[in-house]
Amino acid sequence: MPIINVSVTGKPDPKRSAAIAKEVTEITATHLRKDPTITAVAVNYIDPQHWFAGGKPLAEHGTSTFWLDIKVVDGTNTKLELEAYLKAIFEAFGRVLNGVHEESYALVHEVPAAAYGFGGKSQEFRFISGRLKVA
Repeated sequence: MPIINVSVTGKPDPKRSAAIAKEVTEITATHLRKDPTITAVAVNYIDPQHWFAGGKPLAEHGTSTFWLDIKVVDGTNTKLELEAYLKAIFEAFGRVLNGVHEESYALVHEVPAAAYGFGGKSQEFRFISGRLKVA
């Protein structure tokens, strides 16, 4: 049930957005074991004249970049899973964007289950409800 916000340099492109959402959802399911049917991805575009790396706009670097920000419940993934996820994300954006600047970023926020949810219910509520049904 993660929410994933992605920003990339360039002009809005529905086909590219769909490719990004597909790749990110698949990688998130594979490496972080998140259900793709309840994974949300929002893609935003930023003009390369307005994205700076090393004090210069990306337009001067002649390459693309991205920023991925994902929220997951704390304690649901290991350090090795997170490491593999970050590597896979960087590689995927390199393919989708035809190469990316090294200063492209991904951040996995691990948030408390009681403070995170969807459909009006926290993940903590879902966990406890599931355990009570099993008992």
